Amino acid sequence: MREDDGEGRRGAGDESVSIGTDPPPWTATATDTRHVTAPQPPVGNPGPSFSPGPDAPVDTGPVGAAPGRRTGRTIGRTLALALLLFVTVLLVLFVVFNTQTVDISLVFGNVEAPLVLALVIAAALGGLLVWLAGLTMRARRNRKS
Repeated sequence: MREDDGEGRRGAGDESVSIGTDPPPWTATATDTRHVTAPQPPVGNPGPSFSPGPDAPVDTGPVGAAPGRRTGRTIGRTLALALLLFVTVLLVLFVVFNTQTVDISLVFGNVEAPLVLALVIAAALGGLLVWLAGLTMRARRNRKS
């Protein structure tokens, strides 16, 4: 907080509450003989008007990160959440509309199962086949190198 300059005025930009016998600077009294002048522009950097205490929250963002980066992360998280919600709704609708029972012919017999279960098992087996093919291709590439 800035000190008085001897005439009861405080430095420019200081709007702190004064405690004491002096009247606030914006009120005039009958014995006030000071003349009114326009406020003086601040000289130099007056600094922050509020200094947080030791218990104040501290910005925990990454050091040196641009302000837009945090916004980009927020947008990315929002889009990921929206996509997850969309896929979840599609899967629920997929299950609801495919509840009928179907006959599945296997090599060793026939099985009755809900259509959604047959489709999920087929998708999982297809994914396993693609993963194994990729693993094989990677192993061949590494052997040639």
